[in-house]
Amino acid sequence: MLDPASPPRPLVLGSTSRYRRELLDRLGLPFDVAAPDVDETPHAGEAPRELALRLARAKALAVARHHPGAIVIGSDQVADLAGTPLGKPGTHGRAVEQLQRMRGQTVVFQTAVTVACLETGFEATDLAPVEVRFRDLSDAEIERYLRAEQPYDCAGSAKSEGLGISLLDAIVSDDPTALVGLPLIRTCRMLRAAGLVLP
Repeated sequence: MLDPASPPRPLVLGSTSRYRRELLDRLGLPFDVAAPDVDETPHAGEAPRELALRLARAKALAVARHHPGAIVIGSDQVADLAGTPLGKPGTHGRAVEQLQRMRGQTVVFQTAVTVACLETGFEATDLAPVEVRFRDLSDAEIERYLRAEQPYDCAGSAKSEGLGISLLDAIVSDDPTALVGLPLIRTCRMLRAAGLVLP
């Protein structure tokens, strides 16, 4: 924890995701962005929630090693379809396959966040699962959606903050921004614990 009289520590977002940058901007805090050098390959038999938790922590600590005096945020999201992890599709064909598998299903988007500062020894990790129920989408709906939004950099191929909301029947979450990529309620809680003043 910081001395209240001392200047705030720098804040670094350990992510190149534009979605996470936009979310963190909401807090009105100055921050830098650094790319974490982390292998995101799942371990054999690793559950989606454990994968998200491991990668969020690995990203935060990888960046913190280069910024030991800073408070660093790392985050990761894995779409969990009945225990099977679904990552970013990367291509149109993979996105079609993902959405075909998810239609009519409930998918849990496991979004993990870690806040760490090496100099103070602060480290906290939390998970914000979001249940998303997909409509029974037709192949034509999937094709129209993907051509319009091209969400190939989104886990599970659906951007709820955009046209992807039309694919869904319901979203259940106690931290709504988690689905976009950074659970701000949990992040704020950890940033305050690390010594930052919010709001």
